Amino acid sequence: MRVLLIGSGAREHAIAEALAKNSQTVLFSYLKSKNPGIMPLSKSCEIGNYSDLGKIKAFAAKIKPDFAFIGPEEPLGNGVVDLLNSLEINTIGPTKSLARLETSKSFARNLLEKHKIEGNPKFKIFNKSSISRAKGFLSELGQCVVKPDGLTGGKGVKVQGDHFKTKKEALDYCFEILKTHPSVVVEEKFEGEEFSLQCLTDGKTVIATPPVQDHKRAFDDDKGPNTGGMGSYSCENHLLPFITKKDVDKGIEITQKVAAAIFRETGEFYRGVMYAGLIATKQGVKLVEYNARFGDPEAMNVLPLMETDFAEVCNAMIGQTLDRIKIKFSNKATVCKYLVPNGYPGNPAKNQKVEIGKIPNGARIYYAAVEQKDGGIYTASSRAVACLGIAGSMENAEKIAEEAANSVKGKLFHRKDIGTKKLIGKRVRHMQELLK
Repeated sequence: MRVLLIGSGAREHAIAEALAKNSQTVLFSYLKSKNPGIMPLSKSCEIGNYSDLGKIKAFAAKIKPDFAFIGPEEPLGNGVVDLLNSLEINTIGPTKSLARLETSKSFARNLLEKHKIEGNPKFKIFNKSSISRAKGFLSELGQCVVKPDGLTGGKGVKVQGDHFKTKKEALDYCFEILKTHPSVVVEEKFEGEEFSLQCLTDGKTVIATPPVQDHKRAFDDDKGPNTGGMGSYSCENHLLPFITKKDVDKGIEITQKVAAAIFRETGEFYRGVMYAGLIATKQGVKLVEYNARFGDPEAMNVLPLMETDFAEVCNAMIGQTLDRIKIKFSNKATVCKYLVPNGYPGNPAKNQKVEIGKIPNGARIYYAAVEQKDGGIYTASSRAVACLGIAGSMENAEKIAEEAANSVKGKLFHRKDIGTKKLIGKRVRHMQELLK
């Protein structure tokens, strides 16, 4: 089974590892840079940009894969799936039109509103000609969130109380966004605890992977600027300490309705990952946003736990037979901690050597924005190495992840508190206070 993987981060390293568990899989990878984790798992690799559709087309035509798996959002937004479809190559990942679920915040909000799907906040979308009405709408809201209508690498969303204090600052940020984006989404701020529910779908059936909680802030105790994600954890009971099975079921129900709505809206079935960024609130589960691919780091929390053959799952997504297979995950806890270059995210140290020491039992290393060069592995300008601990309990998984992180040497830092009792306890108490 010949598989084309597009993407070169830690998420794609985890996808490559999951696909390679099937001994019949022959992996071919299209990478932005020489990922030292993906390359040894691949029969051959092509290095190029995700915007170079001609190069991707030539590589795909040459290897003639049975299917392709698109890892990051950038090639989805560039229409790589449409390109591969034109070559009659089956693909895990939505077409450019369907990827608007992630690439256009306004598309997602309008879709839920039009099809009367619960989970939306109060929101309005403004462009340059309507921005004069934003001040009035902001005054109707309590606290607010301001989102560019487009991809921002997880760093464009600003939240009142975290990134700015006043409504005037919110309005100023709206004007700033409109210099580079066609529109801006202004919405009410949800108060609660966020969680990620990554679902696999063939357009008809939706199957959830275990829920995960990500940590966006750069430093311990949720301090510092937002990042692409400093780490994440999942629990052995496939819940999280601050949510119930009912909350997870609600997230699945919303995603099932979105999958049906997107087909009614476009006439296309969505085949791939629908990742719902959800938040548990006093008013129930609400939708923060959708992503059209696995999360990074959240992919590392769920794919290593998948006991079902992932290549078989991919074929079921393509053939719309997901309803016929049972996807099983190990009842284990996971903790992922990202090592990032000193100065990240604002001014990361580039081209610094990374040395991997002895990895403890139960740990896995996933390579992200690093490059294999003569003489070793070197950092780029983003997150470098993800260290995953897997164990029967959260406490042990955290210890393994921390030991693994400490075994990697270089000009790097990581959040030591992810997966610890102290930080998880803080989240639980926050939720208990809200529900009083």
